[in-house]
Amino acid sequence: MAGLDYATLESSSKWRSLPPPPGFSKSSSSSSKTPAKSSASVSASDSYNQLKEKRAWEHAIAPAKALPMQAFMLYMSGGGVQIFSMGIVFMLLLTPFKNIAGMNEAFAQFAPSTSQPRALTTLALQKLVFIVCNLLTLGVGLWKCRSMGLLPMGSGDWLAFETRGVAPEISLF
Repeated sequence: MAGLDYATLESSSKWRSLPPPPGFSKSSSSSSKTPAKSSASVSASDSYNQLKEKRAWEHAIAPAKALPMQAFMLYMSGGGVQIFSMGIVFMLLLTPFKNIAGMNEAFAQFAPSTSQPRALTTLALQKLVFIVCNLLTLGVGLWKCRSMGLLPMGSGDWLAFETRGVAPEISLF
């Protein structure tokens, strides 16, 4: 059984006409590699920072991407107060606070190498978007609480705190 000869692929005219893959550079002389390495290392570091920034944006909008699924779960749980619907509402109300509390730790892995990874000002715009997306999740949870009747929204919910004057039939003057 004959093996595949990879050397014939290199000399084949069919494969030689193809452009090199993205990010591939073929250098033949070792003297030309030294200046290319310094510029390549700078561009590699720059592209790595761009990749980290892209990942930070993906992490920032992740709570908003989860909202349709959470809304569907709320719809399927119904409007009554049952253990399943209460568990989902509890998750929707607790998760944003946990996410915002651990925000600096979560974004530390995406920080550029030139800055403090756990500083509040590092990746500030991504963190702001992350907070807004978590507040949207919290809003959906509060909306579900209101629709289930768990939030005091009507005037009848506040009757215990209402003060009343003396009835006119009882007053002597």
